[in-house]
Amino acid sequence: MANAVKITMTKSTIGASPAQRKVMEALGLRKMHHSVTLPDTPQTWGAVKKVSHLVTAEEV
Repeated sequence: MANAVKITMTKSTIGASPAQRKVMEALGLRKMHHSVTLPDTPQTWGAVKKVSHLVTAEEV
């Protein structure tokens, strides 16, 4: 991938709303400290913004 985003789950979804849990699942994050690399698109950044308090994101 030329432009990609590495997203890491830094906090648990315990106590998160059901919508936030679905966003985390859609991003492919299931466990703590699990990382995924996704394409750098507006949709990806929108999802990251919804759960920004649970994840860290960096451009790769």
